[in-house]
Amino acid sequence: QVQLVESGGGSVQAGGSLRLSCAASETIFSINAMGWYRQAPGKQRELVATITKGGITDYADSVKGRFTISRDNDKNTVRLQMNTLKPEDTGVYYCKAERWIGSTRYDYWGQGTQVTVSA
Repeated sequence: QVQLVESGGGSVQAGGSLRLSCAASETIFSINAMGWYRQAPGKQRELVATITKGGITDYADSVKGRFTISRDNDKNTVRLQMNTLKPEDTGVYYCKAERWIGSTRYDYWGQGTQVTVSA
C-alpha cells in the first residue's frame, strides 16, 4: 500500500505560479508511474501530467508549455510546477501512483489539494 500526501495548493491570481508536491511513503523506484490529475466542480477527474520510472513525461494539451512534472528520487517526491495559471486550472489536484505486479495494475491516490485561480 503506497501512501501519497500532496501539498502546495492554494489561491493565486491568473498568471501566477504554484508548485505542488506529492510525497510517497516508499521509494518511488518501486512505482512504475506517477501523475497528477485534477477535478473541477461538476466535472470528471482528468489527467494533467504523468512521469514514468524512466523519466518519460506526458501532459494534457491544456497544460503543455505551462506545467512541468518532475521527480526527486532521493526524497520520494513528485512535483508539479504550474506557471501562467488560468482560471480554468481551478480544481482539486490529486497525485496518483501506478504499480504493476505481473499483469495487474494497482492505483494509489492522495487525498487531493485545492488549487484556485482567480481572474
